[in-house]
Amino acid sequence: MISDKMKHLVQNSSVIRAMFEEGKKLAAQYGAENVYDFSLGNPSVPAPEEIKEAIRDIVGTENDILVHGYMNNSGYEDVRNTIAESINNKYDTKFGINNIIMTVGAAGGLNVILKTLLNPGDEVITFAPYFGEYKSYVDNYDGKLVVVSPNTATFQPNLSEFESKISPKTKAVIVNTPNNPTGVVYSEETIIQLSSVLDKKQKEYGTAIYMISDEPYRELVYDGVNVPYLTKYYRNTIVGYSFSKSLSLPGERIGYLVIPDEAVDSEDIIAAANVATRILGFVNAPSLMQRVVAKCINSEVDIAIYNKNRELLYDSLTEYGYTCVKPEGAFYLFIKALEENDVAFAAAAKRHNILIVPGSSFACPGYCRIAYCVDHGTIERSLPAFKKLAELY
Repeated sequence: MISDKMKHLVQNSSVIRAMFEEGKKLAAQYGAENVYDFSLGNPSVPAPEEIKEAIRDIVGTENDILVHGYMNNSGYEDVRNTIAESINNKYDTKFGINNIIMTVGAAGGLNVILKTLLNPGDEVITFAPYFGEYKSYVDNYDGKLVVVSPNTATFQPNLSEFESKISPKTKAVIVNTPNNPTGVVYSEETIIQLSSVLDKKQKEYGTAIYMISDEPYRELVYDGVNVPYLTKYYRNTIVGYSFSKSLSLPGERIGYLVIPDEAVDSEDIIAAANVATRILGFVNAPSLMQRVVAKCINSEVDIAIYNKNRELLYDSLTEYGYTCVKPEGAFYLFIKALEENDVAFAAAAKRHNILIVPGSSFACPGYCRIAYCVDHGTIERSLPAFKKLAELY
């Protein structure tokens, strides 16, 4: 028999993935062009051409053992050096190869750092709405996820409630900006205030509280919006990054952790994170993709495509009567449901072949997430259905 913990997880499996599977069934029934699947954050913008060129070049010219073999648990030294230099050039930081650990995507990185930091019963705070897997990641190591309720006026963090929920058991805070599911970018003022609260509480309790910055959407921002690099604001920041969205490589599972020297007990954390990478069964990040991202470190996807989708969808839905904070980053709209029950509203949308994810999945009932990382034609075809749905209410 499976474990009791897994029984619970199976029963409460991802609504996002369930919607994705439902979309495939509806496509088979009605035709893919007549189903508007906004459920999964699966990038529709192709990976840069340099990715294909890098893969061909690496596989064709480099030593097989170097391409496909083992390396340090933290990853190839030259790759980590390239990434450290890139971060330093972009954000005026001073990281070296020892500060970088290559990971199996941002999800793998978060699990590595939570395994490294948490004792059973330790608390990790995050801000609703939040990516629902955070709860499972924390639970993996017998920690407790403490959720700060959403500030639905702006979807900036509710800092007064945040301060009240920090306790002597607080070990970490997970911050996700640009945010999934809202697309909101936390302002510099927010980050400064959040850091100040953490500094105050560390002194009060005589403990180290780590800010874990989950950053798969860092490069996906619009209208010149700045995303603060959090290590410059709070010394105990650890960054988890993924190339899944920035280079449209979600299935390749490649990312990294940044663990600054300034962080309390950084040497121990770096050593433990390397061990965690191994004993969690990752062993190391995918070797070929390490080499690829190092070669393509300055490549970018065409976010103008996402922006075109954002503008059309936001302008159209607000015209139809939907309410939404205009996203500054990522590729999600977080609309207010047109009835109190967001699950019922998502079900009503499905009857119009629109697949969206209830906000309850992100600890924010009354809202729904629309992932607009789809073909532009899908958005154009979906608009009459969104309009009909609004007219029902």
